Amino acid sequence: MLVTNAVLADGSDVSVRIDDERIEDVGDLSAGSGEETVDAAGMVLMPGMVDTHVHLREPGFPHKETWGAGTRSAAAGGVTTVIDQPNTEPATVTGESYDRKRAHASRACVDYGINGGVSADWEPATLFERPLTAVGEVFLADSTGEMGIGPALFEEALGRISEAGLLVTVHAEDAASFDETARDRGDQEYDAWSEYRPATAEIAAVEAACAVATEQDVRIHIAHITTPEAVDIVREAGMSCEVTPHHLLLSRPDYDRLGAYGRMNPPLRSEARRAQLYDRLVEGAIDFVATDHAPHTSREKNRGIWDAPSGVPGVETALPLLVAEATSSRSELDLERVVEICAVEPAARFGLQQKGRIEVGRDADLVLMDTETTRPIRTERLSSVCGWTPFESFDAVFPEWTMVRGEIVFIDQEFREGWGRNVRSD
Repeated sequence: MLVTNAVLADGSDVSVRIDDERIEDVGDLSAGSGEETVDAAGMVLMPGMVDTHVHLREPGFPHKETWGAGTRSAAAGGVTTVIDQPNTEPATVTGESYDRKRAHASRACVDYGINGGVSADWEPATLFERPLTAVGEVFLADSTGEMGIGPALFEEALGRISEAGLLVTVHAEDAASFDETARDRGDQEYDAWSEYRPATAEIAAVEAACAVATEQDVRIHIAHITTPEAVDIVREAGMSCEVTPHHLLLSRPDYDRLGAYGRMNPPLRSEARRAQLYDRLVEGAIDFVATDHAPHTSREKNRGIWDAPSGVPGVETALPLLVAEATSSRSELDLERVVEICAVEPAARFGLQQKGRIEVGRDADLVLMDTETTRPIRTERLSSVCGWTPFESFDAVFPEWTMVRGEIVFIDQEFREGWGRNVRSD
């Protein structure tokens, strides 16, 4: 197959030849006799997004999300690889629970990885026998799934994981810093969630996690960072971090629109902190973007701020939002930086050598975008089971098609379910 007349993020015009699921050639190419061609007609061709942080909810919670629906959402949003987190039911903390999740993953239409987790009853001996992508997120405070662990277990687990040669990703919040007085504001005071889990809770936990990692000479990765102060700690310690689209584009004033739908861990921060976080991403201090796609149903979210579960969907809207940002005159992001933070850097950090770049020998994971055409995000057009988005009506640039290892898995609202492959074992 030959993709012709494409424009890369750096503005160069190329054709891309694909053979046996890989990129065979990139440049000024002509179609061979009888060769299938796909005309990109001057549109932008990008490597597919590598989303290192999703919660596909199976096993245990298919009413929130499924591997089929969640990876259809990924494909429709230009995501060609997802990495699933361990807080399902059962939690992915043993070899047996890994195997159960792997069975659900057979429906994936994009490539995937499965992370192991740490809990009081984890079984590293059996877990490490499986082809894990990484371990984490390791929760330093409870979130969905109640997998929060204390400092002693974290220190012990970090050593075990490092010996196994696996990356550790950390959900960094310090529960001792939570402010219980925020509950006095009542059920409908949605902004109180940010007061309850304040910025200081993240800063303290990031500092502590980086200190333990430095002492053990282990490089960790901090998930969904929300404060510029924590970013600076990560950089100083030589670790890595990610930011989510919702922490990048939303802030505490958005509670007025979202209500309990805006409850997430860590929570939304002030507009000033959000703006500083955005600047850190543009400058390169934040390594990449991951969605923390964490869907819950509207019925669950409508319980008030103290009873609603934490998390928002985002795998289908992340890349479209960032491409729209990069092509807007108001943004300091550009398309080359979007490719770095959505594909190049996450693939490199998680050791996915075949992913993340449009280069000879890499997997043909490609996304075609018409960057001249934006449309508002509408819930009814999205594929997630949960049926809502915090980005309703935001302008976005959605893919014309998404290709995984040379196969178009999404085009015109049609999907190829079951094409996805485990990035570690298949």
